[in-house]
Amino acid sequence: MSKAYTGIRPILKSKFNRLSGRHQRIVAPRPFRPAFSGAVSRGGPHKNAGEPRHSPPSPNLSPVTASDIIRAMPRRILVIEDDRNIADLVEYNLQKSGFEVHTRDRGHHLLMLLRQLKPALLILDVMLPDQDGFELCRDIRKEKEFQSLPILFLTAKGEEVDKVLGLELGADDYMTKPFSPRELVARVRAHVRRTEAEPASIVSHGPILLNRDECSVRVENREVKLSATEFKLLEYFLSHPNRVFSRNQLLDSVWGTEAFVTPRTVDVHIRRLREKIERDSEKPAFLKTVRGFGYKFESPLTSD
Repeated sequence: MSKAYTGIRPILKSKFNRLSGRHQRIVAPRPFRPAFSGAVSRGGPHKNAGEPRHSPPSPNLSPVTASDIIRAMPRRILVIEDDRNIADLVEYNLQKSGFEVHTRDRGHHLLMLLRQLKPALLILDVMLPDQDGFELCRDIRKEKEFQSLPILFLTAKGEEVDKVLGLELGADDYMTKPFSPRELVARVRAHVRRTEAEPASIVSHGPILLNRDECSVRVENREVKLSATEFKLLEYFLSHPNRVFSRNQLLDSVWGTEAFVTPRTVDVHIRRLREKIERDSEKPAFLKTVRGFGYKFESPLTSD
């Protein structure tokens, strides 16, 4: 081996090592960095470093209101039908249309069940194993709180006399078997839509029952005599349970903007109302004072 080659070999080896190192630096993988780091943005460091930040809501989106939530909630339908196949068919089609369906095969304790479920509509068979559907309809209509409840008979009794009897007993509609599920759903929707558009004539919370049509109030099944202003004040509270109102809000809503009365007038009517509807007016269970704010009617269905 010549001396020239021997002398040049270390130089070539040195260059090869430098090139190899450069190549290694090029292909070496970059250190892992999380997609969402705690880097400082214009507004300062993110308080939850390492966690994804959600995009702000679009300014074009409308806020969800309580009315939107109520409309989105499924309406409850109670079906009294002893034929399991028919009950399943009705339940399936109504649920597919967005209703919440409860089925029973007996009419036993129906009034108690209605108070518990508070359905938007009742589908009732006539020929039940334990009771007659016509009698059940008559019993329901005797109760003031259910006088506006839509009742739809779904039965095999298709004679004209049966249809007339069912409608005269207080039913809102009458369908005979066999029936079209699509027609049933359409009729149910129509009745529910109508009742939702109309204010209920009966408003009740616990033992207090107010009838708008008769302008009457009953507490624990005892009739209570109220003045016109007391009636409007109680009606306003019952229509907005568990909501706090200031004296000025009550004056505007109940007395109106044209009346020349002072805020203390509200206190006087609240005191009189408590004496008539509360068991102990000094310790009211319904008309509560919210100190620093005003008054509210506390519904027994939601109180602890």
